[in-house]
Amino acid sequence: MNTDQGLFVEEPGLFALIIILVIWSSVWKAFALYRAGSLRSVPWFTVLFILNTAGILEILYLFVFSTKKQQEEVAA
Repeated sequence: MNTDQGLFVEEPGLFALIIILVIWSSVWKAFALYRAGSLRSVPWFTVLFILNTAGILEILYLFVFSTKKQQEEVAA
């Protein structure tokens, strides 16, 4: 008899953590991709689309990099 039921059955907290991480990353990725697209920033859009960094790069883009570009456009 096989008693190996899989890691997620043995550790349900691990499965919940992975689901939460996927949702967290997806939400930040959606916001960052929307902003990069609306600012017509092809390099940022491409990088954000390809790399999966659990929301870290997306948060940095939203609050650091894209705000500088918006401030420069307003000043011009």
